[in-house]
Amino acid sequence: MAEILGYIYIDTGAMYRAVAWKSLQERLDISQQAEITTLAEAMDIRFLRGNGQRIFADDTDVSEAIRTPEVTRLSSPVSAIPGVRKRLVEMQREMGKEGGIVMEGRDIGTVVFPDAEVKIFLTASLEERARRRAAELEAKGQKADPKVVASEIKERDERDSTRQHAPLRQAPDAVHVDTDGMDIEQVVQTVLSIYREKVA
Repeated sequence: MAEILGYIYIDTGAMYRAVAWKSLQERLDISQQAEITTLAEAMDIRFLRGNGQRIFADDTDVSEAIRTPEVTRLSSPVSAIPGVRKRLVEMQREMGKEGGIVMEGRDIGTVVFPDAEVKIFLTASLEERARRRAAELEAKGQKADPKVVASEIKERDERDSTRQHAPLRQAPDAVHVDTDGMDIEQVVQTVLSIYREKVA
């Protein structure tokens, strides 16, 4: 979508993953919430284009490092820390204040940009999401058991939907798109048609 529209793409989940990655580098565990918050407040997180879009934590390109199973497991609990959310939401609003962005995340339409021009709530069944994620991991040379992947996705959804701060939920004015049985191109075309209806 960002490529088609000439917009900047911001994957906010990658930002929380970057904080989780840095926490692991500093040997912090999830019980050390004050320390993780301080770490997040001091971090410089940037997205840069070049060989695809890359994400940097301070001066380190962590685009691949944040996709490991260890970081994946820690990123959801890290994202539930109020101080971390506060800091990253500030960064996201700063990144998007001029408009011209496609921003992806679990609280964008409800918390970060409640007045966004177009809101899409993408879903797929647990089985479909597990299949996609397992295929993605295997394409990167990582072994993936679809049952384990499904269990991790379900656990993350439950944690993100029930957290006290900025829980995962559909904004009242978001358009729901169920992507089961659709490939990427079909999803893009569906979202593009919604965008054109809203913005035209």
